[in-house]
Amino acid sequence: MANDSNSSYLLACLHTIVIYLWIIIGTIIFGLTAILVSFFSKTGNSVHHVARLWGRSILWVSGLHVQVVGLENIDASRSAIYMSNHQSNYDIPVLFSALPIQFRWLAKAELFKIPIFGQGMRGAGYISVDRRDTKSAIRSLGRAAQNVREGTSVMIFPEGTRSSDGALLPFKSGGFVLAVDAGVSIVPMAVQGTFDVMPKGRKIIRRQAVRLVVRPPIDARAYTRKTKNELMESVHDAIQEAMAFQPEGGGHA
Repeated sequence: MANDSNSSYLLACLHTIVIYLWIIIGTIIFGLTAILVSFFSKTGNSVHHVARLWGRSILWVSGLHVQVVGLENIDASRSAIYMSNHQSNYDIPVLFSALPIQFRWLAKAELFKIPIFGQGMRGAGYISVDRRDTKSAIRSLGRAAQNVREGTSVMIFPEGTRSSDGALLPFKSGGFVLAVDAGVSIVPMAVQGTFDVMPKGRKIIRRQAVRLVVRPPIDARAYTRKTKNELMESVHDAIQEAMAFQPEGGGHA
């Protein structure tokens, strides 16, 4: 039994090395492609297609397949704010790969400082928010609200960071101020399984079943800045339910 365990661990280590190498190489290749494409894409849509290929390539080399439940809850013809739990670095390629829609990330400013990756994010029209600078963050949310009103959907991790134990963390308020100001719906969703693939603080990557569960939209027009906490609770409950969702018969992804 010990030998089997050691062999499994060794194989996981070798597989992880291959994945890390591809993430580095793939990020350089797709990042440079995204930067190049951004010069010819006024909308950023083509850059997003490149990002989807990047995400799919990471899932492929990692041996992961994503089951999607609830795509009927997404109206691709209307802009919305999409909110998901955040358990792992793998959440990003999963969302890129599994959602057949255009969206832009609302992301912390630090990510835009990563060489190539950051330039690619700017080329795609992703929105930087510096949480350490309140005035700058407010301006960023104002620009984001205008973009959403003009038809651009936005993806947000409302927890603001990855969960260290897989449980849903308290939400930051910025995304809900954005939803209320933009007057659009929030589409709650949850990624299942990525915590077991690569939890925060662990380097070894393991193959696990992964599922994305999309819940019905919640209309933010029914709320104001003063009542945004009620909106936050509704979205928190919806994402919590999505995290616990199991298909009939208890099938696996």
